[in-house]
Amino acid sequence: MARPHSHGAGTQATYSSRADRPSSFDLADIPAPMGREEDWRFTPMNRIKFLFDESAYEQENLGVSVTAPKEVTFETLDAKEAGLDPILAPGDRTAVVSWVNSDVVNLIDIPAGKALEEPVYVTVEGASETPQVQRIYVRAGVASEAVVVISHKGAGKLNQTIEIDAQDSAKLTVVSLQEWEDTATHASNHRLRAGRDTQLRHIVVTLGGDLVRISADTEFASPRGNIEMLGLYFVDAGQHFEHRPFIAHTQPNCYSRVTYKGALQGKDAHAVWVGDCLIGANADGTDTYELNRNLVLTDGARADSVPNLEIENGEIEGAGHASATGRFDDEQLFYLMARGISERDARRLVVLGFFGELINQIGIPAVEEHLLQLVEAELESGGAMEKLVTQ
Repeated sequence: MARPHSHGAGTQATYSSRADRPSSFDLADIPAPMGREEDWRFTPMNRIKFLFDESAYEQENLGVSVTAPKEVTFETLDAKEAGLDPILAPGDRTAVVSWVNSDVVNLIDIPAGKALEEPVYVTVEGASETPQVQRIYVRAGVASEAVVVISHKGAGKLNQTIEIDAQDSAKLTVVSLQEWEDTATHASNHRLRAGRDTQLRHIVVTLGGDLVRISADTEFASPRGNIEMLGLYFVDAGQHFEHRPFIAHTQPNCYSRVTYKGALQGKDAHAVWVGDCLIGANADGTDTYELNRNLVLTDGARADSVPNLEIENGEIEGAGHASATGRFDDEQLFYLMARGISERDARRLVVLGFFGELINQIGIPAVEEHLLQLVEAELESGGAMEKLVTQ
Protein backbone atom coordinates (compact mmCIF):
# COMPACT_ATOMS: atom_id res chain seq x y z
CA MET A 1 0.00 0.00 0.00
CA ALA A 2 1.12 3.56 -0.59
CA ARG A 3 2.20 5.46 2.49
CA PRO A 4 0.88 8.88 3.56
CA HIS A 5 2.34 11.75 1.57
CA SER A 6 1.95 15.51 1.28
CA HIS A 7 2.17 17.89 -1.62
CA GLY A 8 4.06 20.82 -0.17
CA ALA A 9 3.93 23.30 2.67
CA GLY A 10 0.49 24.27 3.88
CA THR A 11 -1.29 21.29 2.34
CA GLN A 12 -2.76 18.28 4.08
CA ALA A 13 -1.48 14.72 3.82
CA THR A 14 -3.45 12.43 1.53
CA TYR A 15 -3.86 8.66 1.69
CA SER A 16 -4.54 6.17 -1.04
CA SER A 17 -6.03 3.65 1.38
CA ARG A 18 -8.13 3.80 4.53
CA ALA A 19 -5.59 1.50 6.17
CA ASP A 20 -2.82 4.05 5.59
CA ARG A 21 -4.40 6.77 7.68
CA PRO A 22 -2.25 7.33 10.78
CA SER A 23 -3.01 5.71 14.11
CA SER A 24 -0.93 6.20 17.23
CA PHE A 25 -0.89 6.42 21.02
CA ASP A 26 1.27 9.54 20.74
CA LEU A 27 -0.33 12.98 20.45
CA ALA A 28 2.52 14.26 18.30
CA ASP A 29 1.69 11.74 15.58
CA ILE A 30 -1.88 12.99 15.11
CA PRO A 31 -2.01 16.80 15.14
CA ALA A 32 -5.20 18.80 15.45
CA PRO A 33 -6.99 18.79 12.07
CA MET A 34 -7.85 21.92 10.12
CA GLY A 35 -11.06 20.60 8.60
CA ARG A 36 -9.78 19.98 5.08
CA GLU A 37 -8.73 16.40 5.84
CA GLU A 38 -10.86 13.60 4.42
CA ASP A 39 -11.77 12.41 7.92
CA TRP A 40 -13.02 15.86 8.96
CA ARG A 41 -14.44 17.52 5.86
CA PHE A 42 -18.07 16.97 6.92
CA THR A 43 -17.59 17.91 10.59
CA PRO A 44 -18.42 21.45 11.85
CA MET A 45 -14.98 22.18 13.32
CA ASN A 46 -16.07 25.18 15.38
CA ARG A 47 -18.35 22.87 17.37
CA ILE A 48 -15.80 20.16 18.12
CA LYS A 49 -12.34 21.74 18.03
CA PHE A 50 -12.28 22.36 21.80
CA LEU A 51 -11.93 18.58 22.20
CA PHE A 52 -8.60 18.64 20.30
CA ASP A 53 -6.78 20.50 23.12
CA GLU A 54 -5.40 17.94 25.57
CA SER A 55 -4.96 20.62 28.27
CA ALA A 56 -8.60 21.72 28.28
CA TYR A 57 -10.01 18.73 30.19
CA GLU A 58 -11.11 18.24 33.77
CA GLN A 59 -8.64 16.25 35.83
CA GLU A 60 -11.41 13.90 36.94
CA ASN A 61 -12.37 11.27 34.35
CA LEU A 62 -16.10 10.77 33.91
CA GLY A 63 -17.32 7.72 35.81
CA VAL A 64 -20.00 5.15 35.13
CA SER A 65 -22.58 3.19 37.05
CA VAL A 66 -23.12 -0.48 36.27
CA THR A 67 -25.95 -2.93 36.91
CA ALA A 68 -24.82 -6.44 36.08
CA PRO A 69 -25.40 -10.12 36.85
CA LYS A 70 -23.27 -11.47 39.68
CA GLU A 71 -20.97 -13.33 37.30
CA VAL A 72 -19.69 -10.05 35.83
CA THR A 73 -16.69 -8.23 37.30
CA PHE A 74 -16.70 -4.44 37.18
CA GLU A 75 -13.56 -2.57 38.21
CA THR A 76 -12.17 0.94 37.88
CA LEU A 77 -8.44 0.52 37.33
CA ASP A 78 -5.42 2.74 36.91
CA ALA A 79 -5.04 2.94 33.13
CA LYS A 80 -1.26 2.57 33.25
CA GLU A 81 -1.30 -0.36 35.68
CA ALA A 82 -4.34 -2.26 34.39
CA GLY A 83 -2.35 -4.48 32.03
CA LEU A 84 -5.16 -4.60 29.47
CA ASP A 85 -4.28 -5.43 25.88
CA PRO A 86 -5.02 -2.27 23.85
CA ILE A 87 -7.31 -2.87 20.90
CA LEU A 88 -5.92 -1.21 17.79
CA ALA A 89 -4.66 2.38 18.25
CA PRO A 90 -6.35 5.79 18.21
CA GLY A 91 -7.09 6.88 14.68
CA ASP A 92 -7.96 10.57 14.94
CA ARG A 93 -7.25 13.57 17.15
CA THR A 94 -10.17 13.09 19.54
CA ALA A 95 -9.24 9.44 19.98
CA VAL A 96 -5.61 10.07 20.87
CA VAL A 97 -6.51 12.96 23.21
CA SER A 98 -9.02 10.71 24.98
CA TRP A 99 -6.39 7.98 25.33
CA VAL A 100 -3.66 10.24 26.69
CA ASN A 101 -5.97 11.96 29.18
CA SER A 102 -7.66 8.80 30.52
CA ASP A 103 -6.08 8.06 33.89
CA VAL A 104 -8.52 5.24 34.67
CA VAL A 105 -10.27 2.51 32.73
CA ASN A 106 -13.67 1.02 33.56
CA LEU A 107 -13.34 -2.72 33.00
CA ILE A 108 -16.42 -4.86 32.41
CA ASP A 109 -15.26 -8.48 32.46
CA ILE A 110 -17.50 -11.38 31.38
CA PRO A 111 -15.84 -14.63 32.47
CA ALA A 112 -15.05 -17.42 30.03
CA GLY A 113 -17.76 -19.99 29.50
CA LYS A 114 -20.52 -17.94 31.16
CA ALA A 115 -23.80 -17.21 29.38
CA LEU A 116 -25.45 -14.22 31.06
CA GLU A 117 -29.22 -14.42 31.42
CA GLU A 118 -29.62 -10.65 31.84
CA PRO A 119 -27.90 -7.73 30.09
CA VAL A 120 -25.18 -5.62 31.68
CA TYR A 121 -26.46 -2.03 31.92
CA VAL A 122 -23.91 0.80 31.96
CA THR A 123 -25.05 4.39 32.56
CA VAL A 124 -22.90 7.37 31.62
CA GLU A 125 -24.22 10.78 32.71
CA GLY A 126 -22.42 14.00 31.91
CA ALA A 127 -23.20 17.47 33.20
CA SER A 128 -19.94 19.41 33.07
CA GLU A 129 -19.34 22.31 30.68
CA THR A 130 -15.63 21.47 30.85
CA PRO A 131 -14.62 18.57 28.59
CA GLN A 132 -14.20 15.19 30.24
CA VAL A 133 -12.69 11.90 29.11
CA GLN A 134 -13.66 8.31 29.70
CA ARG A 135 -12.32 4.87 28.84
CA ILE A 136 -14.49 1.74 28.97
CA TYR A 137 -13.13 -1.73 28.25
CA VAL A 138 -15.54 -4.62 27.65
CA ARG A 139 -13.94 -8.08 27.69
CA ALA A 140 -15.95 -11.19 26.84
CA GLY A 141 -14.03 -14.34 27.73
CA VAL A 142 -13.72 -17.45 25.59
CA ALA A 143 -17.10 -19.05 24.80
CA SER A 144 -19.03 -16.50 26.87
CA GLU A 145 -22.38 -14.97 25.93
CA ALA A 146 -23.46 -11.49 26.98
CA VAL A 147 -25.30 -8.29 26.11
CA VAL A 148 -23.88 -4.94 27.28
CA VAL A 149 -26.00 -1.76 26.99
CA ILE A 150 -24.17 1.56 27.43
CA SER A 151 -26.55 4.50 27.83
CA HIS A 152 -25.39 8.14 27.60
CA LYS A 153 -27.47 10.94 29.13
CA GLY A 154 -27.10 14.52 30.33
CA ALA A 155 -25.61 17.67 28.85
CA GLY A 156 -21.87 17.06 29.11
CA LYS A 157 -18.87 17.42 26.82
CA LEU A 158 -17.41 13.92 26.54
CA ASN A 159 -14.46 12.51 24.63
CA GLN A 160 -14.68 8.75 25.02
CA THR A 161 -12.84 5.54 24.25
CA ILE A 162 -14.69 2.21 24.22
CA GLU A 163 -12.67 -0.97 23.61
CA ILE A 164 -14.43 -4.27 22.98
CA ASP A 165 -12.56 -7.58 23.15
CA ALA A 166 -14.69 -10.55 22.09
CA GLN A 167 -12.48 -13.59 22.52
CA ASP A 168 -12.67 -16.93 20.69
CA SER A 169 -16.18 -18.42 20.36
CA ALA A 170 -17.76 -15.57 22.33
CA LYS A 171 -21.22 -14.23 21.48
CA LEU A 172 -21.25 -10.57 22.46
CA THR A 173 -23.68 -7.74 21.73
CA VAL A 174 -22.73 -4.19 22.71
CA VAL A 175 -25.36 -1.44 22.39
CA SER A 176 -24.37 2.23 22.65
CA LEU A 177 -27.34 4.56 23.21
CA GLN A 178 -26.85 8.32 22.78
CA GLU A 179 -29.79 9.99 24.53
CA TRP A 180 -28.02 13.26 25.32
CA GLU A 181 -29.72 16.58 25.88
CA ASP A 182 -29.60 19.00 22.97
CA THR A 183 -26.54 20.89 24.26
CA ALA A 184 -24.21 17.89 24.65
CA THR A 185 -21.07 17.21 22.61
CA HIS A 186 -19.91 13.61 22.32
CA ALA A 187 -16.91 12.23 20.43
CA SER A 188 -16.61 8.48 20.90
CA ASN A 189 -14.05 6.11 19.41
CA HIS A 190 -14.98 2.43 19.53
CA ARG A 191 -12.31 -0.16 18.79
CA LEU A 192 -13.46 -3.77 18.40
CA ARG A 193 -11.64 -7.08 18.22
CA ALA A 194 -13.28 -10.38 17.22
CA GLY A 195 -11.60 -13.74 17.83
CA ARG A 196 -11.96 -17.10 16.08
CA ASP A 197 -15.58 -18.28 15.66
CA THR A 198 -16.73 -15.17 17.50
CA GLN A 199 -20.10 -13.49 16.89
CA LEU A 200 -19.77 -9.80 17.75
CA ARG A 201 -22.70 -7.41 17.31
CA HIS A 202 -22.12 -3.68 17.65
CA ILE A 203 -25.21 -1.47 17.76
CA VAL A 204 -25.17 2.34 17.83
CA VAL A 205 -28.32 4.41 18.42
CA THR A 206 -28.01 8.22 18.34
CA LEU A 207 -31.08 10.24 19.26
CA GLY A 208 -29.75 13.22 21.21
CA GLY A 209 -26.97 15.78 21.45
CA ASP A 210 -25.82 18.90 19.66
CA LEU A 211 -22.87 17.20 17.97
CA VAL A 212 -22.21 13.46 18.16
CA ARG A 213 -19.34 11.84 16.24
CA ILE A 214 -18.82 8.09 16.63
CA SER A 215 -16.01 6.24 14.89
CA ALA A 216 -15.91 2.44 15.15
CA ASP A 217 -12.80 0.54 14.00
CA THR A 218 -12.68 -3.25 13.89
CA GLU A 219 -10.09 -5.99 13.95
CA PHE A 220 -10.45 -9.66 13.09
CA ALA A 221 -7.83 -11.28 15.33
CA SER A 222 -8.29 -14.78 13.86
CA PRO A 223 -10.04 -16.53 10.97
CA ARG A 224 -13.78 -17.25 10.98
CA GLY A 225 -14.81 -14.14 12.90
CA ASN A 226 -18.26 -12.59 12.50
CA ILE A 227 -18.98 -8.88 13.04
CA GLU A 228 -22.37 -7.24 12.57
CA MET A 229 -22.73 -3.47 12.95
CA LEU A 230 -26.17 -1.88 13.19
CA GLY A 231 -26.90 1.83 13.53
CA LEU A 232 -29.97 4.02 13.99
CA TYR A 233 -30.10 7.81 14.21
CA PHE A 234 -32.76 10.53 14.24
CA VAL A 235 -31.47 14.04 13.60
CA ASP A 236 -33.44 17.16 14.58
CA ALA A 237 -32.99 20.82 13.61
CA GLY A 238 -29.44 22.07 14.12
CA GLN A 239 -28.04 18.71 15.22
CA HIS A 240 -24.99 17.08 13.64
CA PHE A 241 -24.72 13.29 13.98
CA GLU A 242 -21.76 11.58 12.35
CA HIS A 243 -21.05 7.84 12.21
CA ARG A 244 -17.90 6.27 10.77
CA PRO A 245 -17.77 2.45 10.90
CA PHE A 246 -14.62 0.80 9.51
CA ILE A 247 -14.46 -2.94 8.81
CA ALA A 248 -10.93 -4.25 8.19
CA HIS A 249 -10.84 -7.80 6.84
CA THR A 250 -7.27 -9.01 7.34
CA GLN A 251 -7.97 -12.67 8.23
CA PRO A 252 -9.44 -15.41 6.01
CA ASN A 253 -13.04 -16.64 6.07
CA CYS A 254 -14.52 -13.78 8.08
CA TYR A 255 -18.03 -12.34 7.75
CA SER A 256 -19.32 -8.79 8.28
CA ARG A 257 -22.52 -6.85 7.76
CA VAL A 258 -22.98 -3.10 8.34
CA THR A 259 -26.49 -1.60 8.28
CA TYR A 260 -27.26 1.98 9.35
CA LYS A 261 -30.55 3.84 8.97
CA GLY A 262 -31.34 7.46 9.79
CA ALA A 263 -34.14 10.01 9.61
CA LEU A 264 -33.76 13.78 9.53
CA GLN A 265 -36.17 16.63 10.28
CA GLY A 266 -35.79 20.37 10.69
CA LYS A 267 -33.57 23.16 9.41
CA ASP A 268 -29.84 22.36 9.38
CA ALA A 269 -30.31 18.80 10.61
CA HIS A 270 -27.17 17.08 9.32
CA ALA A 271 -26.33 13.37 9.22
CA VAL A 272 -22.99 12.00 8.06
CA TRP A 273 -22.30 8.33 7.47
CA VAL A 274 -18.94 7.18 6.14
CA GLY A 275 -18.67 3.40 5.89
CA ASP A 276 -15.21 2.05 5.08
CA CYS A 277 -14.46 -1.59 4.32
CA LEU A 278 -11.01 -2.97 3.53
CA ILE A 279 -10.42 -6.52 2.27
CA GLY A 280 -6.73 -7.25 2.70
CA ALA A 281 -4.49 -9.43 0.59
CA ASN A 282 -4.64 -12.32 3.10
CA ALA A 283 -8.42 -12.20 3.63
CA ASP A 284 -9.46 -15.13 1.43
CA GLY A 285 -13.10 -16.12 1.73
CA THR A 286 -14.32 -12.73 2.96
CA ASP A 287 -18.07 -12.10 2.92
CA THR A 288 -19.02 -8.46 3.56
CA TYR A 289 -21.73 -5.92 2.79
CA GLU A 290 -22.49 -2.39 4.04
CA LEU A 291 -25.72 -0.44 3.70
CA ASN A 292 -26.87 3.07 4.62
CA ARG A 293 -30.38 4.47 4.19
CA ASN A 294 -31.55 8.01 5.03
CA LEU A 295 -35.13 9.31 5.15
CA VAL A 296 -35.42 13.10 4.87
CA LEU A 297 -38.67 14.25 6.49
CA THR A 298 -38.56 18.03 5.95
CA ASP A 299 -36.84 20.68 3.87
CA GLY A 300 -33.59 22.10 5.23
CA ALA A 301 -32.13 18.74 6.33
CA ARG A 302 -29.03 17.20 4.75
CA ALA A 303 -27.59 13.69 4.70
CA ASP A 304 -24.09 12.83 3.46
CA SER A 305 -23.55 9.13 2.86
CA VAL A 306 -20.20 7.79 1.65
CA PRO A 307 -19.60 4.02 1.33
CA ASN A 308 -16.03 3.00 0.53
CA LEU A 309 -14.88 -0.49 -0.44
CA GLU A 310 -11.23 -1.43 -1.01
CA ILE A 311 -10.48 -4.93 -2.31
CA GLU A 312 -6.96 -6.33 -2.45
CA ASN A 313 -7.94 -9.98 -2.82
CA GLY A 314 -9.84 -11.72 -5.60
CA GLU A 315 -10.53 -14.93 -3.66
CA ILE A 316 -13.58 -13.74 -1.70
CA GLU A 317 -17.14 -14.95 -1.19
CA GLY A 318 -18.76 -11.58 -1.74
CA ALA A 319 -18.45 -7.83 -1.18
CA GLY A 320 -20.76 -4.92 -1.82
CA HIS A 321 -22.24 -1.70 -0.58
CA ALA A 322 -25.30 0.47 -1.07
CA SER A 323 -26.42 3.94 -0.06
CA ALA A 324 -29.61 5.90 -0.62
CA THR A 325 -31.21 9.12 0.63
CA GLY A 326 -34.79 10.05 -0.14
CA ARG A 327 -38.17 11.28 1.02
CA PHE A 328 -41.39 9.40 1.70
CA ASP A 329 -42.50 6.80 -0.79
CA ASP A 330 -45.69 8.23 -2.28
CA GLU A 331 -46.93 4.77 -3.19
CA GLN A 332 -46.70 3.62 0.42
CA LEU A 333 -48.59 6.71 1.57
CA PHE A 334 -51.26 6.22 -1.11
CA TYR A 335 -51.68 2.57 -0.16
CA LEU A 336 -52.24 3.43 3.52
CA MET A 337 -54.47 6.45 2.90
CA ALA A 338 -56.61 4.46 0.44
CA ARG A 339 -57.47 2.21 3.37
CA GLY A 340 -58.82 5.02 5.49
CA ILE A 341 -55.64 5.96 7.38
CA SER A 342 -55.09 9.69 7.80
CA GLU A 343 -52.09 11.31 6.11
CA ARG A 344 -50.50 12.07 9.48
CA ASP A 345 -50.86 8.48 10.72
CA ALA A 346 -49.73 7.12 7.36
CA ARG A 347 -46.50 9.12 7.52
CA ARG A 348 -45.97 7.99 11.09
CA LEU A 349 -46.39 4.35 10.09
CA VAL A 350 -43.95 4.73 7.21
CA VAL A 351 -41.27 6.13 9.53
CA LEU A 352 -41.85 3.43 12.15
CA GLY A 353 -41.69 0.78 9.44
CA PHE A 354 -38.46 2.28 8.10
CA PHE A 355 -36.82 1.90 11.51
CA GLY A 356 -38.76 -1.15 12.67
CA GLU A 357 -36.97 -3.58 10.37
CA LEU A 358 -33.65 -2.55 11.92
CA ILE A 359 -34.88 -2.33 15.52
CA ASN A 360 -36.30 -5.85 15.33
CA GLN A 361 -32.81 -7.17 14.57
CA ILE A 362 -31.46 -5.99 17.92
CA GLY A 363 -32.92 -9.00 19.70
CA ILE A 364 -33.33 -7.35 23.13
CA PRO A 365 -37.08 -6.83 23.73
CA ALA A 366 -36.68 -4.12 26.38
CA VAL A 367 -34.31 -2.13 24.16
CA GLU A 368 -36.47 -2.59 21.07
CA GLU A 369 -39.58 -1.30 22.85
CA HIS A 370 -37.64 1.63 24.30
CA LEU A 371 -36.32 2.63 20.88
CA LEU A 372 -39.71 2.52 19.20
CA GLN A 373 -41.02 4.83 21.92
CA LEU A 374 -38.10 7.20 21.42
CA VAL A 375 -38.61 7.31 17.64
CA GLU A 376 -42.27 8.19 18.13
CA ALA A 377 -41.30 10.90 20.62
CA GLU A 378 -38.78 12.32 18.12
CA LEU A 379 -41.45 12.51 15.44
CA GLU A 380 -43.80 14.42 17.72
CA SER A 381 -41.24 16.76 19.26
CA GLY A 382 -39.65 17.66 15.94
CA GLY A 383 -42.94 18.58 14.34
CA ALA A 384 -42.14 16.75 11.12
CA MET A 385 -45.60 15.28 10.84
CA GLU A 386 -47.28 18.67 11.01
CA LYS A 387 -44.84 20.24 8.53
CA LEU A 388 -45.25 17.42 6.07
CA VAL A 389 -49.02 17.43 6.23
CA THR A 390 -49.20 21.16 5.45
CA GLN A 391 -46.73 21.00 2.52
